[in-house]
Amino acid sequence: MASVDLLQTLGNKYSAEILEATDEPRSAQELSDELEIPIATCYRRIDELTEHDLLELHDNILSDDRRRIKVYRRNVQEIRVDFDDELGVHVEERTEVTNKLDQAWRTLSES
Repeated sequence: MASVDLLQTLGNKYSAEILEATDEPRSAQELSDELEIPIATCYRRIDELTEHDLLELHDNILSDDRRRIKVYRRNVQEIRVDFDDELGVHVEERTEVTNKLDQAWRTLSES
């Protein structure tokens, strides 16, 4: 992914707030309500962040009224911008252990 494209995505209004709020899985509606983001804008930011692998579709849960709801979780732990010789963006993904524990939990919850 190009550093400039990634920085533009991160610079969009609400992108950083969405990433901060998705340490735990959240639906677009929860993010919209919690962060006071218009729902259409929230979906656009989710799409952009997902496209850059900063956010992932974590699960597709069944609501109380039997509708499927997508919940998202951030894919990254840290993002650093470096301006030394040339622009560089360093993305540190969530730890392997965290991802494996998450996968185990999802598998158990599906049973």
